[in-house]
Formats: sequence, C-alpha cells, structure tokens
Amino acid sequence: MSIENAARFVEPFRIANGKKFRLTDYPTDWLGGHDLSKDEGKALLAEGKVRLFDLQERLYAADCWSVLMILQAMDAAGKDSTIEHVMSGVNPQGCQVHSFKAPSPEELDHDFLWRTAKALPERGRIGIHNRSYYEEVLVVRVHPEFLGGQRLPENGLAKKAGSENFWAERLEAIADHERHLARAGTKVVKFFLHVSKDEQKERQLERIDDPRKNWKFNARDVAERAYWDDYMAAYEEAIRATAAPHAPWYVIPADKKWFMRLAVMQAVIAEMESLALEFPVLSAEATAKLAEARKALEAS
Repeated sequence: MSIENAARFVEPFRIANGKKFRLTDYPTDWLGGHDLSKDEGKALLAEGKVRLFDLQERLYAADCWSVLMILQAMDAAGKDSTIEHVMSGVNPQGCQVHSFKAPSPEELDHDFLWRTAKALPERGRIGIHNRSYYEEVLVVRVHPEFLGGQRLPENGLAKKAGSENFWAERLEAIADHERHLARAGTKVVKFFLHVSKDEQKERQLERIDDPRKNWKFNARDVAERAYWDDYMAAYEEAIRATAAPHAPWYVIPADKKWFMRLAVMQAVIAEMESLALEFPVLSAEATAKLAEARKALEAS
C-alpha cells in the first residue's frame, strides 16, 4: 500500500476555518476513515520519510520559504516521540527544534510572542516548536494566577489580565502574528495531538512502572488531570479562533501512536507540497559556466 495524495489522507484532520469547530467531533482513536494496520502504517511512515527528505532539500535549495511546525498536546500525548519518528529522515542541517517550558525572567520582561519569535526558522529551514505561544492561552488560561508574574499594564489599550476580552485579544494577536508570518514566507502548520484522558493515564502509569521511563514522570502532570475539561475548552477556543488556510490546525488522534506519527508526517508533506517547491533554475550564463567547468575537469 502507498499514499499518493498526502493532502487527501489528512483532510479529515485539517481545520482551516474554526467557526464551527468542536473538539468532540474528533475522536482520539479515529483513523479518519482509513483502513490501515499498524504494520501498514509503519511502512507508510518509512515511505513518507523519503518524500519529506526530498521536500526539505527543495525547501533548502529554493531558500524562499521556511516551515514552522507547532506541536501542542496534553502531557504524554507523544510530542517528543513524534518529532523523533517523523523528522528522523531529514537533514539535521535544515531542521531546528525548540522546546518551550516556563518562561524565564528575561522572557517575562517581553511580550508573550517574543521568545518564540526569536526561535523562528530561517528561509530554507524547518523549525519545530515543542509547545509555543499557545501556552499563553492554554496553561495560563487554565491557571490565570500565572499572569501575576507577567506584570501586565491595565490601562490604555491593555485589558484587565484574565478577563474574557483579555483572552480574546491574545488569540487575536496570535492570529495576526501567524498572518504576518505567512505573508513573509513562513508556512505555519499547527498540530494538536489529541489523546484521551484514559490513554494518558496508561502512559503515565507506564512511566512509573518502567525504570527506563521514570525520568519522564512529573507528579505535576498528574495534578493537571484535574483540569482536563478546562484544558479541552481552552484548546477548542484556541483552535476555533486561529485556524486559517494560511495557518491550519491538524487535530491528530493520538491514542494510537503509530497512526499519530503517520498522520503528522502526511500533514507536513501535504503542506510543503502546497508550496510547489522547485530546485533553482540556473540562468543561461550560469549554465554556460557549468559546461566550461565540466570541460576543465575532464581535461585535468
């Protein structure tokens, strides 16, 4: 089995207009109507790596576009392993990964988009943000007490921190930022790895029971499960407010890791294929110089 049309494969998970988006319409164990076994999925993932390598090479050679992948998820959904499995076939020189955790004092002295803007990929490169500015309308929205450390003004255009208008304006700022990036030549592709609460529980128990995975376990992540519904509501509103054709969201079912990785791979391929990337075509003068160089090499 092979996948010839990546865009068609991931269409069930792509949200480019969030007006009618409801998270409950996207089951965490759904395969998007595809009849695939785990072995078939792994074979297709290997096939996709070859295609992604070619697209990355074209991206780098053209030096016109950059690609920004944003991965958001609840704990244990599989962000790290997805990056590992999907991007293992690309040239490391053309790819960069940034993981964003709690903001530092320096980052808190700037607006909430500053630290991620510093980490944007250059033209010709793929940038991966493991968490992003969306944390500011997700974890911070669920825990508004974190706003106290941001020392935000509340006069002029500024809205009272934590008010409904405040969150709406943060989402508006994100949407404007992504529109600017698209205009400047950055293809923004956003992923929500949608894992169920039960599956997350099983993966956290595995981290406790397997000594090789103990280091991954964080007790705070268990405490966050009490806010599950709040997080789902925050994700739904964030996706609804920021999904756009130039910066689509992919809600990827994450209960089956093998399918999650395959779907992310196909989404990246589909979005990069939409850029119609081609290798640069040399001018007649440059082509003539190549011919001269060939003659000189053959004669040497």
